[in-house]
Amino acid sequence: MNDYLSPLWISLKTVLATTAITFVLGIAAARWISRYTGKLKPVIDGIFILPLVLPPTVVGFGLLLFMGKHGWGGKFLALFHTSIVFSWPATVISAAVMAFPLMYMTTRGAFEQVDVNIENAARTLGAGEWKVLYSVTLPLAWPGVLAGTILSFARALGEFGATLMIAGNIPGKTATIPVAIYFDIVDGNMKQANILMIIVIGIALTSLALLAYLKRPKARSRGLVVNPVPSDILAAGKKRDISS
Repeated sequence: MNDYLSPLWISLKTVLATTAITFVLGIAAARWISRYTGKLKPVIDGIFILPLVLPPTVVGFGLLLFMGKHGWGGKFLALFHTSIVFSWPATVISAAVMAFPLMYMTTRGAFEQVDVNIENAARTLGAGEWKVLYSVTLPLAWPGVLAGTILSFARALGEFGATLMIAGNIPGKTATIPVAIYFDIVDGNMKQANILMIIVIGIALTSLALLAYLKRPKARSRGLVVNPVPSDILAAGKKRDISS
């Protein structure tokens, strides 16, 4: 039983940590690029999306070069007597790099569909940028943000190539479900590979079913804030109008 639970537990830890990281970084990057109008926007956008189109082994090899003892990241970590390569954090880093483009692209599209006039109205009523983001922009873009979160979760769950390059296959430490399935097949342990395959398919289908459900109009209407400008912002605006 431990042969099944260990890869499952490692994968769940990795996926949950990855989803949290990509959620924060994806929202930050999408928010910034959706408002950025500089000439470098296509280049920056391409860099953010690049892991999505590159072979995972290429991404993993690049991470290995960067985080290895001769790479910039590895030399920096060496100052603290720490190494990331072939450790559990390496599984999180590789999965986050591969899942980030999905979170970024989906969230960016959702942010770009938000009416700028509504955000400007909130600013006019006294809301700061952080207040506008979490009280106006995120509620209006929440279906897209949530879809990106679920897609990045599913992508991190299935990550194999980059993880194998930088984290390797250390049972009980870095052997996620996809990595464990590969080596089970190589070793001829088809029974365990089949069980792990069923587990990962079940988790992935559940994630996609949840995404499909949340995309339904009724489900979206239950989860969104009806008033695009929160009541506290409106109240602040009314007080300012009265005082003026």
